[in-house]
Amino acid sequence: MIRFCIRHRWLVVVLWPVLAAALIAAAATWPAPSDDDFTLPGSESRQAAELLGPAAEEPPGTLVVSAPSGVREPGPRGAVAALAGRMNAVPGVRVSLDAQRVSPDGTLASIPIDYPDPAAPELKRLRDGFQASGVTVELAGDDFADFTPGGLTEGIGLLAAAIVLLVAFRSLIATVLPLVIGVVGVACGVALLTVLGHLVDTPGFAVYLTIMLGLGVGIDYALLIVTRFRAGLDEGLGVAEAVTRAMRTAGRSVLLAGLIVIVTGSGILFLGPSIGGGIALSAGCGVLMVMLASLTLLPALLALAGTRIDRFALSRRSAARPLAYRWSRVVQRRPWLMGTVALLALAALALPGTQLRVGWSDAGNRPVSDTTRRAHDLLARGFGPGMEAPLILAVRDTGRAPLGDVVRRAAATPGVAQAFPVGKHSAMVVPATGPQDERTTVLIHRLRAGLPDPVLVTGSTAAAIDYARHASGRMPWMVGAVLLASFVLLAGVFRSVVLPVKAIAVNLLSIGAAYGVVVAVFQQDVLGQGTAGPIDAWVPTMLFVITFGLSMDYEVFLLSRIREEYLTHGDNSRAVAGGLAATARVITAAATIMFCVFAAFGAFDDRALRVMGVGLAAAVLVDATVVRLVLVPAAMEVLGARNWWFPNLTFRRLTSGEKVT
Repeated sequence: MIRFCIRHRWLVVVLWPVLAAALIAAAATWPAPSDDDFTLPGSESRQAAELLGPAAEEPPGTLVVSAPSGVREPGPRGAVAALAGRMNAVPGVRVSLDAQRVSPDGTLASIPIDYPDPAAPELKRLRDGFQASGVTVELAGDDFADFTPGGLTEGIGLLAAAIVLLVAFRSLIATVLPLVIGVVGVACGVALLTVLGHLVDTPGFAVYLTIMLGLGVGIDYALLIVTRFRAGLDEGLGVAEAVTRAMRTAGRSVLLAGLIVIVTGSGILFLGPSIGGGIALSAGCGVLMVMLASLTLLPALLALAGTRIDRFALSRRSAARPLAYRWSRVVQRRPWLMGTVALLALAALALPGTQLRVGWSDAGNRPVSDTTRRAHDLLARGFGPGMEAPLILAVRDTGRAPLGDVVRRAAATPGVAQAFPVGKHSAMVVPATGPQDERTTVLIHRLRAGLPDPVLVTGSTAAAIDYARHASGRMPWMVGAVLLASFVLLAGVFRSVVLPVKAIAVNLLSIGAAYGVVVAVFQQDVLGQGTAGPIDAWVPTMLFVITFGLSMDYEVFLLSRIREEYLTHGDNSRAVAGGLAATARVITAAATIMFCVFAAFGAFDDRALRVMGVGLAAAVLVDATVVRLVLVPAAMEVLGARNWWFPNLTFRRLTSGEKVT
């Protein structure tokens, strides 16, 4: 494959744009719909929703009207009726004035809106243009939330990556190549996800996961290969030989790292194909396409660039003893002390993670400049915090449990603000607390335990509880499968039992630190942003599998060079110092790029994606500093020759001189 890409480089370079154009055309012609339904088949909330049918479905939007003089007064009522008329003129829209609910003090009204998805921007435009004295209207519903314009976040990440590459390479052409690989690979990954969405239900945020991971790992993979190619040229190798060696060393590391990310990302399938399938697909599409681009398109581009890769380059400084080598020796002289300090730092970061609480983000986590946040606050003020996400009771057998008795028992339950029938077999329960309040979770458990068996409890908060319980039950299986798969892959490549165990242990510490940062920033709100709340239920599992895979990337890059050094002279201490010195610059640059890409998504409007971005950025930062620069060299120094222990049956391959990177 390497020789083919070198010999037929023009063909490869032409085929990739053709492939990208074909995938993009297919995605534009047959776009798959998104599916943000996270309810579980067989769960109590899902059974209740199926029993009630369309009656259990809440309207996608709500028009919230606030009038201090009273919403029933002629002035406010006429202004709202005129706005409703303009909205009803939009095809497919139905504003149900007859179904409005008025707050006890008469100053607030909640009017349900039914509409097709394409009508949401027009409804928001009509609301923005509404003006009436003494009347305020807001829109509730995710379709009306403010979101960062498409491409802005990605553009910020790419700009930061370009700056880091320019500093690292000091060459314009070398800087451009990883960016090309990242953009082409991500474009193909997004298009592939859009097409495959017809086979696997994917949530609306899946495309952003594809972009986030694809850009981060794609630029990193290309960075590693370009670095080895330039090193080969510096050693006097010809262009073809330099490309070949770069692909046989760094390229193999990229292949292994990419497979590990895809395999670990697939661990979320343990949540069930209907839930984890779309998320796993979004991660896999991005990583797969940038990996293929790095292994095929990049060597062709390198063969075309040849020695011209440094044509527009600044002079590069070299030192006999790089700073990373000297730092490694400092750590290795006091491995127990340095390792203990690193462990204490990681434990301190991970400590808030012990308070992790899962749920779902809602409009209350958005900035006050967002109409959906203002609607959320108005509803909470007029009807109580529980009105934002009421609970629905579905009665399977009114003979065994008369609806009136069910409503009375529910209303008498501590934590219930009000309860009333809404149909022949259903009732609505409004909690006294908001959907993200832990007391609401306690109330749901209390209702499920205290009401008779024919009664089922559903609603968005109840569905979130069912999802979280399902995820926590599957988590041990998912973690076990990811750890086992990683161990097998690493043991097969590095011919060691100890190194994979050590790699898994330090990666788990990185994940713990990421959890701690996420809980501190978003759940405990230590930065004072005013958006404290539980972590979205799907985030901890996705953060685990992706962070573990990305941490393994750096572990593979570092250990590959350490093993290469060890096979040369057999001295463990020299191998650790030499491997760290050889990879520190590229790993630091790669981690900085990935940190910038993920941190850019930390500014996203969608809170769940913000949590993912900050969590991944924190994990990469911790992994590339505390873990790779301190904990790994300290641990390998303490273990000594035991790092390379492998069962005698195949141990000969380790000492035979075969260089496998």
